[in-house]
Amino acid sequence: MKNLREWAERERVDLNTSLSLDSSFRFPLQNGQARHEVLWGAALLILLPGVGWLLNMGHRIEMVHRMHLGEEPWPAWTNYPRLFKNGLVTFLGMLYYYLPGALLVYNGEKITGWTLIVLATLAIPGYMTHYCRNFDVREIFNPFLALSRVFQGGAAYWRAWGVALSALALSFVGLIFGLFFLVTSVWFWQVAGFSFATVFTQEFELRD
Repeated sequence: MKNLREWAERERVDLNTSLSLDSSFRFPLQNGQARHEVLWGAALLILLPGVGWLLNMGHRIEMVHRMHLGEEPWPAWTNYPRLFKNGLVTFLGMLYYYLPGALLVYNGEKITGWTLIVLATLAIPGYMTHYCRNFDVREIFNPFLALSRVFQGGAAYWRAWGVALSALALSFVGLIFGLFFLVTSVWFWQVAGFSFATVFTQEFELRD
């Protein structure tokens, strides 16, 4: 445990840090406050089913928003109404992106439908980081703009996907310990959010 803490805390990680497995994996664990907020996020998934998921989404947005303003990302479990609102708005954006493809698959147009679902999955990171900057809803409901940002992200964008998928695979280790999977899930979401935020923040110079 001591070696794990030393690894997590050995140097600061923020949106100016070069994207890597090491930096992204350490971001949600790099100090006591960060680890506490991961645990609290997992607790909310149990205490407030559904709502807890939206609050965790809002929490990730809040952390990136604070870093965009040049502030410390923690504490971010503070303004719960804003966390819920931002989590809900971005979730509605995800529904907006996925719904056309899902309807086509449901109606038997599987090739076209799954193509749209894949494009939606690729486009969502293209709006999430920009929404974090000023909470501007117009950043979300423009799939063509989101996809154009994905292409501008270049190789770094695909490295972020590699980091996110690696964290997803590792998070399933939590299943061995039952409810600890909720903790590793929150860790994974924060790793993925930080990875894409790093790419788009650096590419579009979103940080003050």
